[in-house]
Amino acid sequence: MTSQIGVALLACQMAFGQAAPARRAAPPAAMRTVKDLKFGPLPELKLPEVTTFTLANGMKVYLLENHELPLVRGSARIRAGNVHDPANKTGLSDIFGEVLRTGGTQSKTGDQLNEMLEGIAAVIESDVGETSATIGFNTLTEHTGKVLDTFKEILTEPAFSQDKIDILKNQYRGVIARRNDQPSPIASREFERLMYGPTTPWGRQMEYETLENITRGDLFAYHKRFYFPANILLSVQGDFETAAMRAQIEKLFADWTVKEAPAPPLPPVLQKAVPGAFLASKTDVNQTFFRLGHLGGRLDDKDYAALEVMNDILGGAGFTSRLMKKVRSDMGLAYGVSSGWNAQFDHTGTFVISGSTKSESTVDTIRAVLGEVERIRSTEVTDEELRVAKDSTINSFVFNFDSPSKTLGRLVTYDYFGYPKDFLFQYQKALAAVTKADVLRVAKQYLRPEEFTLVAVGNPAEFKTPLESLNLPVKKIDLTIPEPKRAQPAASAETLARGKQLLEKLQQAVGGAGKLAAVRDYSHNADVKLLSVPGGMKATQVTRILPPQVRFEQKLPFGAILVYSDGKGGGWLKGPQGAGPLPPQVVRQANDELFRMHPALWLSDQNPDRKVNAVGPNTVEITDAGGNWIKLEFDPKTGLVAKSNFRGPDNSESEAAYGDWKEVDGIKLPHQWTIQIGGKPAAEITVTEYKINTSLTVEELSKQP
Repeated sequence: MTSQIGVALLACQMAFGQAAPARRAAPPAAMRTVKDLKFGPLPELKLPEVTTFTLANGMKVYLLENHELPLVRGSARIRAGNVHDPANKTGLSDIFGEVLRTGGTQSKTGDQLNEMLEGIAAVIESDVGETSATIGFNTLTEHTGKVLDTFKEILTEPAFSQDKIDILKNQYRGVIARRNDQPSPIASREFERLMYGPTTPWGRQMEYETLENITRGDLFAYHKRFYFPANILLSVQGDFETAAMRAQIEKLFADWTVKEAPAPPLPPVLQKAVPGAFLASKTDVNQTFFRLGHLGGRLDDKDYAALEVMNDILGGAGFTSRLMKKVRSDMGLAYGVSSGWNAQFDHTGTFVISGSTKSESTVDTIRAVLGEVERIRSTEVTDEELRVAKDSTINSFVFNFDSPSKTLGRLVTYDYFGYPKDFLFQYQKALAAVTKADVLRVAKQYLRPEEFTLVAVGNPAEFKTPLESLNLPVKKIDLTIPEPKRAQPAASAETLARGKQLLEKLQQAVGGAGKLAAVRDYSHNADVKLLSVPGGMKATQVTRILPPQVRFEQKLPFGAILVYSDGKGGGWLKGPQGAGPLPPQVVRQANDELFRMHPALWLSDQNPDRKVNAVGPNTVEITDAGGNWIKLEFDPKTGLVAKSNFRGPDNSESEAAYGDWKEVDGIKLPHQWTIQIGGKPAAEITVTEYKINTSLTVEELSKQP
């Protein structure tokens, strides 16, 4: 019996208060090794008594009394989920799940709730997942009444304050903008989308446009549709007397009598197999991250236990699995590779093999993986493999019941998804009965290599052998992130003429259009204080522009970051961890900086590719065909730019306020400005030196130090 199994057994014994007899006397301490650990059979798993009842309003309640610690924990499980989001508002449930808690209630702001809960060391959190939602609490026994009152208030009377919605939307813009930064999450995301269909409720993803479509009214509508008593299972466990807690809950929710139609059924999984190889090209990595598999099954499938044992042998048992032994230990092609039969309670799951390898060994690794799949489908596993896999699977399952909260949570989960109360014991018996013949049978029946979908994220230029050599059709995955659609104020001949007048006034104020037109290259050195970092972080930055080339050099406490963009999508980035090609989001930021370069921006009325539209008495909006935009608000007295609004990092709207205008080579330029991103202070910038027309060359800008 392995040490992992021993740990699991000890957890089981601790959870249920039973000791396993030793088989023989232990050797002296100095002579003991892991091999000397001997344990008896697992004790019979006995579940604690849970009190269950239904309130008059239809809410089902589960109580588990446990006086081990002076704590009380509770959780409401709501029949909701992100698969119910409208297609054009994908992300609604994500916003709802967080703002339900952070957005306050009808009587308290979210910040007031935070202060109150922190003062008594209590926690209330909410979330919406794929097919269920939760709101839970954790408190010391002495504060149970106060926390329960607050829990009920959040559950039934949320306020969804607009400021918290705006903050969260801004955070999610960042999530969308950075979703292609890391290769492993890309591989997992794209595999799931191919498995379920990218336009289905199971495969859709949040985009800028769907995020912008979500309103505060949508959150109230979502709450009304799903958050009603008969749609909720409430579980509470901890240090209380059951009768008293029942009376407290009955009284607490007596006035909540809202009724709605039952929650809609889950959408079916209809996606068919999509065999082939799908390549997401990412040139800034030296490894390939891959996912390989197809749709799987549900936990209530008759062969689920045998499939779990089969998967454990193939790739689910860590260093003892066949995939790890072959790909890592024997061939040295990967640090880790694993498989998962990811069955779901209420819908079809996936079978997936996951791993990463050096770029040049991509095809060799995948061939080795396919070889192991074929081997487990063609010959019986060994007696030892079966024994270890069954022991490991049975013992790991114990960790679902090693604490009262987990036990209660698992029982509520079975009830929520309509599984029989004895599902746990059925599963245990089925595991114990699995044979070598069963493993071979389910491997042949359920693993279908001809339907495998392969997703590879890496740099194909570094593959020693192309993916096409696997005799699979290879398709490219487009990782482009759709830009948000932005409504522009209506333009007319009158507003365009007014916009030109305002810009001409600015040109005169800074030194004249002729001076601006004479600028060929432009640089500035600046001291920067990053306000988004707690306590502030000081940095220096050098920006040099020779249109369309841009170079940034930023020195931070942890090292220097250099960026060069050729204005055509190429370039490089060098930081403390090394150099590589420019990520797409950095290319866009460099292009944005070029668009906003002061001298050229102020001559936008002379650029046929740009439109200058007056959108206020002293405000113009400048746009181009590429989707770039900026609003300039002028000081009516001086004609200089007082403030600008523009698209900042992560597509959040940013604002800059300018001051300390000084003349440089006949042109007035701002030497100080502050930046806000998403309504929050982000940076203070002080320019220490401007340089104009220093005969910059492409060689200077593009040279790596």
